[in-house]
Amino acid sequence: MRKFSLVLLGALVGAGSATLVSQTHLLSTTSAVAASSETYRQLSLFGDVFEKVRTDYVERPEEAKLIESAINGMLTSLDPHSSFMDAKNFRDMQIQTRGEFGGLGIEVTMEEGLVKVVAPIDETPAARAGILANDVITQIDGEAVQGLTLNQAVDKMRGPVNSSVKLTIQRKEKKEPLEVKLTRETIRIRPVRARTEGGDIGYLRITQFNEQTHEALRTAVDKIASEVGQDKLKGYVIDLRNNPGGLLDQAIMVSDAFLERGEIVSTRGRNAEETQRFNAKAGDITKGKPLVVLINGGSASASEIVAGALQDHKRATVLGTRSFGKGSVQTIIPLGGNGALRLTTARYYTPAGRSIQAKGIDPDQEVLQEVPDELKGKDETKGEAGLRGHLKNSDKDEKGGSSAYVPPDPTMYKQLKTAFDYLRSARKGAANTTKTGVPN
Repeated sequence: MRKFSLVLLGALVGAGSATLVSQTHLLSTTSAVAASSETYRQLSLFGDVFEKVRTDYVERPEEAKLIESAINGMLTSLDPHSSFMDAKNFRDMQIQTRGEFGGLGIEVTMEEGLVKVVAPIDETPAARAGILANDVITQIDGEAVQGLTLNQAVDKMRGPVNSSVKLTIQRKEKKEPLEVKLTRETIRIRPVRARTEGGDIGYLRITQFNEQTHEALRTAVDKIASEVGQDKLKGYVIDLRNNPGGLLDQAIMVSDAFLERGEIVSTRGRNAEETQRFNAKAGDITKGKPLVVLINGGSASASEIVAGALQDHKRATVLGTRSFGKGSVQTIIPLGGNGALRLTTARYYTPAGRSIQAKGIDPDQEVLQEVPDELKGKDETKGEAGLRGHLKNSDKDEKGGSSAYVPPDPTMYKQLKTAFDYLRSARKGAANTTKTGVPN
């Protein structure tokens, strides 16, 4: 089964799709042939420019770097999520897909030439140092980030375990930049953290969708059910706040874990015959217990697939704030020993046929988390709609991001408290209705 990269992760694509494209070109008209001729003329132009740079630039350039930069430029001009990975970065990505890697524990994106924090990963050096979503990393060990690709910046933040790195961070509410020194650790991502709340509610925090997520979820649900007892259990809260996404197949399996039947998600590529639909199989691991899903402006991609599937099937009530709005699928295409392409190959749609690209998932009930005075107005993500060069939504009804703030003090969790109150006060089956009033 193919795995798709939704934020950081991915897998293989077969040769069949390349064959399909080739056949399409064979059936093209003469105007398409003329366009192909023009394309080859442009490639010849590229060769001329490359040769001039190689021979006449003031300093002798590294030819391999020139080619890699040209490839990166081509891919990044398409959308914010397409990119080239050299062999090392491809290996690093495969390690991360398995859920273990060396580094600081920060999910980042590139915005206007700077590295922006999407979210720190729980229980990592970045989280303990107080790095926040929306922080902009301007320097790494005193070297400016401006001019680096995202992969280059990430590579500089990674390194041997127990070695240190200094980050210079610009935070909106601070005039002066912050300097943070962190010690690299082996980052072991626990994709699911679980506990019982008040002896009658199961809390499931899914931090990422890596290869262990579905199995970890099943283990957590079994443990909660055995501790609390099926009769006393009022339901589950699935916390997807600040979950940046991950593997598509894991998002499908997590959604399937709570559904008995029906479509989970469909992916639609450039050609109609590339459409794929993924359906649920019988078997709800919670045995039909009410569900509440929490999302916010940092919930992206695979998180949005799960929230959208459970919302459309009226299996869960979605609380929080509007999600990020990343509705595209990236396929990782290996290039032998030369790395891989991360290429946007499809959009995904919820069971009701909704594209959330640059729109996000709107919660059934908006619950705003209280934000400290010093962070007010700075806690919101721009969302996919705010990324330069993002894929446009066909209905043109694009929406920006929302608050991604989650307080470090659990006693201040208004969104989580609202979810618990909802499950305790809701009548049986209330989780199977949308647009339900939520007690505050």
